[in-house]
Amino acid sequence: MFVDVAKIKIKAGNGGNGAVAFHREKYVASGGPDGGDGGRGGNIIFRVDTNLSTLADFRYKRKYTAKNGADGRGARCNGKKGEDLVISVPKGTIIREVESGTIMADMSGTDEFVAAKGGNGGWGNSHFATPTRQAPRFAKNGMPGEEWEVTLELKLLADVGLLGFPNVGKSTLVSVVSEAKPIIGNYHFTTITPVLGVVSLGEGTSFVMADIPGLIEGASDGVGLGHEFLRHVERCRMLVHIVDVAGSEGRDPIEDFEAINKELLNFNPEMATLPQIVAGNKIDMATDEQIETFKNYVEEKGYEYFSICAPILEGTSELINAVAAKLATLPPIKRFESEEIPLEFLEKKKANGFTIREEDGVFIIEAEWLIPILSKIDYDDYESLQYLQRVLVSSGIEAELQNRGIHEGDTVSIYDIEFDYVS
Repeated sequence: MFVDVAKIKIKAGNGGNGAVAFHREKYVASGGPDGGDGGRGGNIIFRVDTNLSTLADFRYKRKYTAKNGADGRGARCNGKKGEDLVISVPKGTIIREVESGTIMADMSGTDEFVAAKGGNGGWGNSHFATPTRQAPRFAKNGMPGEEWEVTLELKLLADVGLLGFPNVGKSTLVSVVSEAKPIIGNYHFTTITPVLGVVSLGEGTSFVMADIPGLIEGASDGVGLGHEFLRHVERCRMLVHIVDVAGSEGRDPIEDFEAINKELLNFNPEMATLPQIVAGNKIDMATDEQIETFKNYVEEKGYEYFSICAPILEGTSELINAVAAKLATLPPIKRFESEEIPLEFLEKKKANGFTIREEDGVFIIEAEWLIPILSKIDYDDYESLQYLQRVLVSSGIEAELQNRGIHEGDTVSIYDIEFDYVS
């Protein structure tokens, strides 16, 4: 089964906890704190697998969790790092954060993408020794790993997309100009999954053509099957619009042509601006008048037109050569730029609460919703620090610190950062 959209939850591993331990050795008095740090949690990593062609593997498994880091131990032994979890996806998969709609990555190349970072390991008590606090009996817990709900959306990587109503001959054209062998039948929706075919013109020149399942009027609003696959046209560099010029099913070729272009415009206005070559198919069943009328209409609209009869290869060479010539003038296949999840969106999650505890004069704050915010704060930038200050105030953390009797100069610890409190 062809699956091109999936929603999953990913959770990176938590960092291991730091250890509270003291050095014990014969003839060594007051050896001091020597608790080791916790190990970092494992990351969630997405990797392209060229052997995959659909997202079907995600139909039954919806949650992916990386390994946690191990806790620290005495003798300053740090915990083992959690193992990364690698998730394989087909080439062309878009990874999008569900709630904000942010595009996290476009898996169109060979680079891996770290979608969720493992939490840092907590510090052992050896980090907290000071001249006035020589035997700290506390350590830091590990930070939770990042957690996201993401949508995986496969957008096929093809140079040319074939458009048209069902049963106009798209699959036939792909089968005769490439090595692809789609199912071909004289009935609607024979093609129920996109089919890619490599068209070779010799001397190292080739391009990828996608046979998109037939569209019908209203497809952009969810009618029929084709609307599920319009997303695959978004990456195409150009379109070949195939029309049954003979009107063999009782439809008017001009109305068909306009209807499909209207669906493109409704689904994504950018797609309507893609270069388009029009192919009038089934000319063996059409009259000269039908062919001439449609040809004149299309060319008056500014489109390049070719008459073809795909099953017997009539006109297909001229069409393919024109497509190759047009592709030579166009930019490469579209890639979607990754985006940063807005800090304002992350701040909305502060309703999840927080905890504050005091250990040997250190005020330790824990709030999982703060972790992604902290990871994006630039501690060398004044405005960024001001933003963090506003978050601490608006969430009630600063008010709670004051209720607990914090004084100016006291140490505040939030996961892997520490600072002196300033009132």
